[in-house]
Amino acid sequence: MRLELVWREEDGTRLASTVWRAPAGYRAVSSAMLGGGIGPVRWVVNAQVAGAYSRTDPVAHLEEMAASLGLEGRGVGMLTAASVDRTVRREEDGVAVSATVGLRVPTWAASPDGVPDPELAPIRLDGTALSPPPADVPPPASASDDEPNPATGRPGTVNIVVAVPAPLSDAALVNAVITATEAKTQALLEAGYPCTGTASDAICVSAREPSSAEEPFAGPRSFWGSRSFWGSRIARAVHAAVRAGALDYTEQLRAREGR
Repeated sequence: MRLELVWREEDGTRLASTVWRAPAGYRAVSSAMLGGGIGPVRWVVNAQVAGAYSRTDPVAHLEEMAASLGLEGRGVGMLTAASVDRTVRREEDGVAVSATVGLRVPTWAASPDGVPDPELAPIRLDGTALSPPPADVPPPASASDDEPNPATGRPGTVNIVVAVPAPLSDAALVNAVITATEAKTQALLEAGYPCTGTASDAICVSAREPSSAEEPFAGPRSFWGSRSFWGSRIARAVHAAVRAGALDYTEQLRAREGR
């Protein structure tokens, strides 16, 4: 997966995006706002936006960015306030993964009903909170005092792009999303973030168009004969990318705070 790093000026801020121009004959499953679902894919854009992003037309915004980059056809577009120029890339026996990791508010997927989420607190362009979370909202559990506090307003989203150079069935594409998500959670836990991700994570898994040789499975223990196959490779590549990204995010926080 050959990623291009491009820059743009927006509201006086210099912002990065990664662009992957998919080879002919690829399709993808994605949770992204633009190009979500299952369908052909010609490109994938992961665009950084300012922390105080407030546009109410993010799909149109992504379409504008795609047009400015000369991207045509059906594509996938994702947004994040994390540092896209620090995107982590990993490969595992043909599977390529890129991940941007921001963990402003590490979040458990299942939380009590009716409890406000500090992830929704607005933040300034300089990363400081406009207002702290409500007093009755406890911060998420942390492994140590070195972990980020939601009141600091650090941007956060984990966006993952996976490219598989083989045909996967519809079921295998969905299975690959499960596998990647499980590997992401494992990586975050190992990096010291007791969470399943953030409330705004997105994913795109791409593979070649179906054929008579398509793979029916993409679970973390998928095998073909005696060989570990695409699911296990996806798991290892996503795990490596997200873990490295989470550790890098922790180092960024420590550097900003002079630790």
